[in-house]
Amino acid sequence: MANSMELWFTELQNSNLSIGLRVNRTLHSEQTEFQSLDVVETVQYGRMLVLDGCVMTTDKDEFVYHEMLAHVGLHTHPEPKNVLVVGGGDGGVIREIVKHPAVERAVLAEIDGRVIDISREYFPQIAQGLNDPRVDVQVCDGIKHVQEHKGEYDVIYVDSTDPIGPAVGLFAKDFYQAVYDALKPDGLFVAQTESPFANQDLIRHVHRDVRDIFPHTYLYLAHIPTYPTGMWSFTMGSKQYNPLEPVASRVRDTKYYTTEVHKAAFALPPFVQELVQK
Repeated sequence: MANSMELWFTELQNSNLSIGLRVNRTLHSEQTEFQSLDVVETVQYGRMLVLDGCVMTTDKDEFVYHEMLAHVGLHTHPEPKNVLVVGGGDGGVIREIVKHPAVERAVLAEIDGRVIDISREYFPQIAQGLNDPRVDVQVCDGIKHVQEHKGEYDVIYVDSTDPIGPAVGLFAKDFYQAVYDALKPDGLFVAQTESPFANQDLIRHVHRDVRDIFPHTYLYLAHIPTYPTGMWSFTMGSKQYNPLEPVASRVRDTKYYTTEVHKAAFALPPFVQELVQK
């Protein structure tokens, strides 16, 4: 039986599901212009970033999400020079992007500058890529940025929070159209699209909207313990390239991503495949 004096963090992942983690202490807590922001030290997963009560990242399992969001797209495109990350203020996806020598410029468009500041302070191992000279950190509305930069990027990532608060517009069809327009003629984009167990309607809708805009649409999976149900999905819209034919791996210091994992991530269980069938 748990000691009544123990401190626990509980995320209500939906109306029927929650995750609980024992906490040693709260390191930071504030209300930014856009959302509540907390950093807590957990026993199981180390430091954890929480936005509006939802787990964003932890010391122990962050590499899965950041590697699988970044490297699948960057190994699908043969020569990704200009890359954009919408959201992702913790810097984890940027850290993985700058491991690729072909990348000449990586733009981070994060609406909440406090996420960047706090990540630099409390998660330096995640945010370290923000210091790379190729990185352009912009505190701005990512939707507006996409709308204003047509035909500029080889790869765009949507590293959003859950579809609440400032992230709602990042799951809209008109945003995906703007992403298409911001890509070069052979560009592609990848977005995190939640759990196949807990967010089936969202996955269906996103896949349908992306499929209406991009000639090639794919769903792939990774397994992240602190995200709802542990099974997580990513949606790719590609104008030309096939992720099932990736280029040889350009990176070595990964903990989750390999060429074999890349290919296997697109082998969907039947219940997930049903979500994205026409």
